[in-house]
Amino acid sequence: MSSSYVMRPARLDDFDILMQLAEESGPGFTSLPVHEPIIRERLEKSEKAFAGKLPQPQYGKYLMMMVDHETGEVGGCSAVKAGVGIDQPFFNYRVITIAQASQAADRRFDMDALVLTNEFVGYTEVGTLFLRKAHRGGGAGRLLAQSRYLLMAAGPERFGDMVLAELRGVVDPEGRTPFWDAMGAHFFRMEFTEADILSATTDNQFILDLMPKYPIYVDLLPPEAREVIGRVHADGVGALKLLEWEGFRFERTVDIFDGGPLVAAPRSLIRTIRESRLVTLQVGEANTASGLVSNDKASDIRVTMADGELRDGAVFVTSPDVLDRLKLSPGDTARIWLRS
Repeated sequence: MSSSYVMRPARLDDFDILMQLAEESGPGFTSLPVHEPIIRERLEKSEKAFAGKLPQPQYGKYLMMMVDHETGEVGGCSAVKAGVGIDQPFFNYRVITIAQASQAADRRFDMDALVLTNEFVGYTEVGTLFLRKAHRGGGAGRLLAQSRYLLMAAGPERFGDMVLAELRGVVDPEGRTPFWDAMGAHFFRMEFTEADILSATTDNQFILDLMPKYPIYVDLLPPEAREVIGRVHADGVGALKLLEWEGFRFERTVDIFDGGPLVAAPRSLIRTIRESRLVTLQVGEANTASGLVSNDKASDIRVTMADGELRDGAVFVTSPDVLDRLKLSPGDTARIWLRS
């Protein structure tokens, strides 16, 4: 992979390529629907969020693009939603365990049940991580993922103390999912793809109107549905591993449509944030360390991969092209995360 990739805020003129990414992402990628009004609106909201023009910062939705600095080609995208469950409900299923016991029948066992919840109000959400096939490998996925945490480190006042991520569950190329077919289809009387679009385009009142209000015993579901509860889509396995590496944990909460896992972590304990540090940049020949470098500007975040050398714990020496990608000069302050 080219080391000239740089993450930058999405712009309004990214519309065409973002629509293309949405089409390539496939069914079930709720945060990147093939829907022109939604994509255009998200670009507009992202631009306002980065510029700090939102009257309520907790509504901010920050979309970033991974661009080859030399060719201008877009290789992927990722995003941060400052706060969920604030302007509209953020529904999930929590898997609870119910103890069953009867002395008369001489039986004692546990049963899992699904309970509809809206318990993550105010959490920051990381998501919309999509990497085009031609750009996969060589650390591109890490750049997409970790840039979101460097954005949080650059402007912590914009984000919540807790961070979550929803991962796409098991969905086939035609948009069918065993969990939806066994659950949602019975209560919504619509196809998974239709519910997916409604979730992205409405205030989610339809979920509150139609979802069952009582616990659903997992044992009543067919085996193919039970098996995918908490399982991630094949394309999301790498993303899950990166999240776990950062410190995110699965706490038995799943998506109500495809049963995909939801993971969470305190922002202060996320590895990239915890291990990052502010340094002064200098230009020189050095390659004893490698990692990510950010300009540490929340309003115009730029992040790139770099080789260099950390000197005296406060100076990072790297090549001129790294500073060029970040639009910085020698002597400027930057934030680095180095591989250990």
